[in-house]
Amino acid sequence: MYNVCVSAFRLIRAAALVAGVLGAAVASVQAQSLAPLAYHELAPGAIRPNGWLRTQLAVMRDHTTGHLDETYPKLRDRNGWLGGTGDGWEETPYWLDGALPLAHLLHDRPLLAKVQRYVDWSLAHQRPSGYFGPLTKAEQQAGHLLDVQGTQGEDWWPRMVMLKVLQQHYQATHDARVIPFLTKYFRYQLANLPAAPLGQWSEWSTTRGGDNLLVVYWLYRQTGAPFLLELGELLYQQTTPWTALLGGRDWVLEAAANQTGAHWMDRHGVNVGMGLKLPVVYAQAHPDQPQLPQALRTGWHDLMTLHGLPAGMFSADEDLHGNLPTQGTELCAVAETMFSLEQAAALTGDAAYLDALERIAYNALPTQTTDDYTSRQYFQVANQVQVQRGVLDFTLPFERGMNNVFGPYAGYTCCTANMHQGWAKFATHLWYATPAQGLAALEYAPNILTATVNGNVPVTVREETAYPFGDQVDFVVELKKPTAFPLALRLPAWCAEATVLLNGQPLRTDRGGQIITVARTWQRHDRLTLRLPMAVRTSNWARNSRTLERGPLVYALKIDAQWQQSQQAEEGPYFTLAPQGPWNYGLPRAVVDDPVGHITVVAKPVAADAPGFYWNAANAPIALTVSGRRLPDWQLSAGVAPQPVTARDGVYKGPVAATAEPLTFIPYGCTKLRVVALPVVP
Repeated sequence: MYNVCVSAFRLIRAAALVAGVLGAAVASVQAQSLAPLAYHELAPGAIRPNGWLRTQLAVMRDHTTGHLDETYPKLRDRNGWLGGTGDGWEETPYWLDGALPLAHLLHDRPLLAKVQRYVDWSLAHQRPSGYFGPLTKAEQQAGHLLDVQGTQGEDWWPRMVMLKVLQQHYQATHDARVIPFLTKYFRYQLANLPAAPLGQWSEWSTTRGGDNLLVVYWLYRQTGAPFLLELGELLYQQTTPWTALLGGRDWVLEAAANQTGAHWMDRHGVNVGMGLKLPVVYAQAHPDQPQLPQALRTGWHDLMTLHGLPAGMFSADEDLHGNLPTQGTELCAVAETMFSLEQAAALTGDAAYLDALERIAYNALPTQTTDDYTSRQYFQVANQVQVQRGVLDFTLPFERGMNNVFGPYAGYTCCTANMHQGWAKFATHLWYATPAQGLAALEYAPNILTATVNGNVPVTVREETAYPFGDQVDFVVELKKPTAFPLALRLPAWCAEATVLLNGQPLRTDRGGQIITVARTWQRHDRLTLRLPMAVRTSNWARNSRTLERGPLVYALKIDAQWQQSQQAEEGPYFTLAPQGPWNYGLPRAVVDDPVGHITVVAKPVAADAPGFYWNAANAPIALTVSGRRLPDWQLSAGVAPQPVTARDGVYKGPVAATAEPLTFIPYGCTKLRVVALPVVP
């Protein structure tokens, strides 16, 4: 059914273009312009990270993110994005997409100067036609730039990533070169896409056209140039029909049932992570079509129902692969899904996307990289009881079996370049501006915000918190004079009841799962306190397994690991991890029925804004202790821990040890080996 539906959709779309529907759509868009944004992005440098977040970003700056162009031969040698004859595809723009916002977040002059070289080269070497990027093969042969047109160009996809880099550069600097540069390139696209469509050189461009559209609509909000709306329609028509796929449901069902070579690009986890935002990006031009935002709501629900894993991501190894905790998730899929959710939040204002973003950022993201941010896994596994080479349970294991190990180049190197945007863009999206000239704190971490409100009134807000390890967030407002503006706060859905205090006095209480607004005239030194009580709870996953949760953090069984370094000829150095103790435990039914009564929270104090690195087992500031019982028949098979089957009542019926043992669970993001989805035992 999926194949028939998608093929039919693409035929109808092509026929519609021929029949002139595209022109009618453009006329409609021009008549109504773009819909208002729910929230507005702030400049990348408006937020200064503090505390543990600053430590994390500084580690990135001091290691791979700050020095990838010096250590990674593909970027270091004859870089095509600096005019050389070396690699000119996606990996340099991927790296810049994280390194540039990181440089502005830390106000780091050496890194700012480094990324500026790449920005300057692109801006200075635009062809007369509007085309930009590395020298084409014809230009390399000619020894000089040519007036590239149509099929003389090369793959649209890497330019889409660079467009996002240039947008961020403009947001941070207001560089006067950027707007005319983008305008000229988008005129080039409008003129040349009919003859050289997105799929001319690769299907990556077809599946990822939403990233191109995102920047087109952003530029329209800067200039109001009508041709951009026409280009937007053309890009949407040439892009994989994510709206139909996400909203139609057959696609996600078939992906759960079978993994074949047919339409695999539509199941590729990174493509899915990017494609998620397309319906709501396009909805800016069509606010009268409620099926567009509904497609994302339906698609996200279905993805997490059929392919969701406890840490907040869907399986993506590389394809969608069901919800068993032996499945893998690619690091690029984590980073791109986070970015799509950051955009979806700004476009729709839906708190559910912010909750989903938080869950991924504080669980799936930190586990997949080493403490020095130098090695990473291509695929993480939810129930990861060892890290070894092998086929394991992946749809795409590759021939050398390196997808699960930690290494700078293990698996495929897209993640080596693309992982940097995860933390950096999460930090730049802690805050948004509101249409009412106020501010919105939509994700929580220690930072200092500098912005303007109520016209052009400067304000500084110091966010003091140990979140996600602590349950209190304080906002200290600094103004030169009393100023009225609204301050929006997200109350996570996991919080039963949040309390807001103003200068120590109760102001209001509200249920979780919404965004509230505190609108008042703010005084200098006002302190707004948000308390988000974090009760322990359990959630249900594949085969009736259970996961422990508290606040935004998912908890996993702590397993001591022995690290061993090895070398692979083609993929370089890598680490494997072997468990140093048993892992095959189940949670007693009594724990599931009454988690608060059976789980003890052991918390080390984490001072608000105190620097520190907490994303490893040794430094985990919170642990949950609970009793569990071993399952002797639950053993490794082909390198993975196949999830035990439970009966209809959700209880495992196989042999269970008679004696209970004390177990320690730590935040998933602090683990490298773990069991996060446990069977329930009597």
